[in-house]
Amino acid sequence: MTVIRAENLRKSFETVQAVDGLSISVQSGEFFGFLGPNGAGKTTTINMLTGLARPDSGTIEIAGIDCSTNVKAAQHLIGVVPDESNLYPELTGLENLEFCGAIYGMDKTSRGERALELIQLFGLKKAGARKFGGYSRGMKRKLTIAAGIMHSPEILFLDEPTTGIDVESARGIRDLLSSLHSAGTTVFLTTHYIEEAERLCDRIAFIVKGRIVREDTVRSL
Repeated sequence: MTVIRAENLRKSFETVQAVDGLSISVQSGEFFGFLGPNGAGKTTTINMLTGLARPDSGTIEIAGIDCSTNVKAAQHLIGVVPDESNLYPELTGLENLEFCGAIYGMDKTSRGERALELIQLFGLKKAGARKFGGYSRGMKRKLTIAAGIMHSPEILFLDEPTTGIDVESARGIRDLLSSLHSAGTTVFLTTHYIEEAERLCDRIAFIVKGRIVREDTVRSL
C-alpha cells in the first residue's frame, strides 16, 4: 500500500525554485531515504509532505488522504522530527513529551506513561527531570525524535536527524530508527550521508536542484 504519494510538486521562494516538478511514492512499512546536498530541496519537500508548507502546485496524499483538502486528518497519522529542535528549553524532557502528547489529544495518564516509556527507551532516564535547554546536542536530537513518536504515528518524517552530533550519539539514533522500522513504522529520512542511507534504508532517491535524478533500492548500489 502506498502511504506517501506526491505528484509534480513545485515550490519557489521569490526567484529560487526550491522544488521543481518532484514526484515520489513510499510504501507502507518502508524505510525511505531522501538524499541530496545542502540546498537541494530536501527540507522544502519534507515541509510540504508534512503540511508545514503549501506547494505552489502538485498533489500530496498521505495514507489516501488528500492533503490539499484535509491536511489536519493526515497530520494525526504522522510524526515529524525537524532539522532543528522545536521543543521548549525551559521545560524538562518529560514535560516536553507530555506537552506534545497533549497536542495530539492524549489523555493525562496515557501521555505520562508514554513519556516515561520513551525516556527510558531513548536512554534519557537520568535527564528526564532536567530542563531541555541544558541537554547536549545528541540528547536534544533523541528527545526531539521521542516527541515525534509520542502518539505512535504510522509514518515518521525525519530531517537530517544525525547532522552535527557526535559519532556515538549518531550511532544510537540510527539504532533507534532501525528498531522503529522493525516495529512497522514507515520512515521517511532526509540525509546527505550516503553511508547512513545504505545502512538504514530499503530504497533511496537522490534530489539535486529540486528534482529527483535517480531512485534505487539499496541493494543495487
